[in-house]
Amino acid sequence: MTAIAEPQLTSRVRDFVSTDRKMLIGGEWVDAASGKTFTTYDPATTAPITDVAHGDASDVDRAVRAARKAFDDGHWARMKPNERERLLWRVGDLLSERAEEFGQLEALDNGKSAGIAAAVDTQWSADIFRYNAGLATKIFGSTVNVSMPFVPGGEFHAYTLRDPVGVCGLIVPWNFPLLMASFKLAPALAAGNTVILKPAEQTPLTALLLGEVFEEAGFPPGVVNIVTGFGDAGAALSAHPDVDKIAFTGSTEVGKKIVAAAQGNLKKVSLELGGKSPNIVFADADFEQAVAGSVAAWMFNHGQCCVAGTRLFVERPIFDDFTAAVAEAASKAKIGPGLDPTTELGPLISQEQFDKVSGYLAQGLADGARALTGGKRWGTEGYFIEPTVFVDVEPSFSIVEEEIFGPVVAAMPFDGDDVVSAANNSIYGLAAGIWTKDLSKAHKIARRIKAGSVWVNQYNGFDTAMPFGGYKQSGWGRELGSSAIDLYTETKSVNIAL
Repeated sequence: MTAIAEPQLTSRVRDFVSTDRKMLIGGEWVDAASGKTFTTYDPATTAPITDVAHGDASDVDRAVRAARKAFDDGHWARMKPNERERLLWRVGDLLSERAEEFGQLEALDNGKSAGIAAAVDTQWSADIFRYNAGLATKIFGSTVNVSMPFVPGGEFHAYTLRDPVGVCGLIVPWNFPLLMASFKLAPALAAGNTVILKPAEQTPLTALLLGEVFEEAGFPPGVVNIVTGFGDAGAALSAHPDVDKIAFTGSTEVGKKIVAAAQGNLKKVSLELGGKSPNIVFADADFEQAVAGSVAAWMFNHGQCCVAGTRLFVERPIFDDFTAAVAEAASKAKIGPGLDPTTELGPLISQEQFDKVSGYLAQGLADGARALTGGKRWGTEGYFIEPTVFVDVEPSFSIVEEEIFGPVVAAMPFDGDDVVSAANNSIYGLAAGIWTKDLSKAHKIARRIKAGSVWVNQYNGFDTAMPFGGYKQSGWGRELGSSAIDLYTETKSVNIAL
C-alpha cells in the first residue's frame, strides 16, 4: 500500500506505513496463515493507512506454541534477573529515542495528538519499562518460621519462591494502544514470562513497531509474540488451553466474555474494565483550577478514557457558574487531526464509536437533558464530536449511568456530604476526583469513595509507582507499581524437614 500523503511524517513513519505489516511469531515476521489482511484507517480522515496481517485462531495457536517453547526451554525465565533488567531498560531507552515516531504513528492510527502521544504515551511507556526493569532483580520470596504442631520435636526450613506464571496472553484496547501494552508487557516480562500481545484491530501499528523495538533490544525469539486480528483472535487466546494467564483491558461486557473463555483451564485472569467516574467539586475549591481540571477529566484523549470524570458533581452554590465555565472552556477547544500540533480534541476512533456516542447524545436530549455546549457532530469529515456538557439530568438517564467513551459529561448539583452515595451509585469503581481546599474533608470523602484511584485537586493523577485498577465491575487486580508483579507470578511454598 502506498504511504499516505502527510508531509509532516518522518521518513521512518512514512516507510513503516508504506508496506503491509506482518505479525511477530517465534522471532519471525510472518503473514497470517490464511493469507488475509485488513486495513487500518486514519479516524481523522477515514483514509486507509496500511494493511495488516489478519490473524485468527490458527495464528494464535502458532504464537502460543512459540511462547510455550520459549518458556519451557527456560532461557528467559531462568535468565539472570539483571540480564532481563538490562533488556527491559533498553526497551525503555529505545522508546524514548523513537518517541516522535511512535507519537506520529499513534496519531495516524488512533487520532490523538502526536505531541501528546510522544510526550505522554510513549515517554510514560518508556518509564514503565525502566521501572519494571528494576523490579526484575527484586522479586523476593521469604523464609517462614513454621510451627508444624503435629510433628513434635521436628526441625524445618521453610521458605517461599515467586515463579513466573508461564505463557501470558495480553489483550489491549484502542484508546491507549502503546501505553496499555506497556502496562502489561513490562511486568510480565520482568517476572520471566513469555507473552502473546493481541492489539485492538483499530490500532495495531504501534504494537507492531514495538515488536521491532524488542528485536532491536535483543530479546530471544518467542519471548514476545504479536498477533494482529479481530475479536475471534482474542477469544481464541483467552480460551487456549496452553495459555496460563490472560490480562485484558477493555469494556466490562467483553471482560465478562474473557472470564467465561478462561474457564476451560482455569487460567489466571486480570481485568481493567469500564468506568463512569465521579468528579466532585466542592464550593470551597479553587474555582479556576477545578474548572481546568474538570474539563481535562472528561476531554482528555477525546473522552475515550476508562477513568474519565464523566459524572460531574458540583456543590449547589456554585453549580450554575461552574458548569457555565466548564462549558465555555470546552467550547474553545481546538478540534482537528492528531498530526496538527494545535489540536486539543481529536476524532473518535471509528464509525462504530461515532455512532455509539451520537446515539447517547440523541438519547440524552430526548430524555430532557440540556446541552450547555456541543451535542452534535463537528465538521463533515472524520469521526469528530463536539465536546458536550449536559445539565438538567437525572441519575436514571443513560448518559449518567452508562460509559459513553466520548467527550461528554453530565453535571449534577449536590448538597454537602450527600454526594458520596450518589458518587458510589454505579456498577463501576475505577477512579474519582475531589476538589476542595479542606484537606480534612478530602481525606474523609476519599476514604468513603468506592474507587481504585482517588485524585484530590487534580485529575488523571497517574504515576508508574501507584497501583491502578478498579472496584466492582471495573475489574480485577492492580496494574502499575510493584504490585503489578503479583499478577504475573505464582507463590510456591517449600518446607524441608531437617
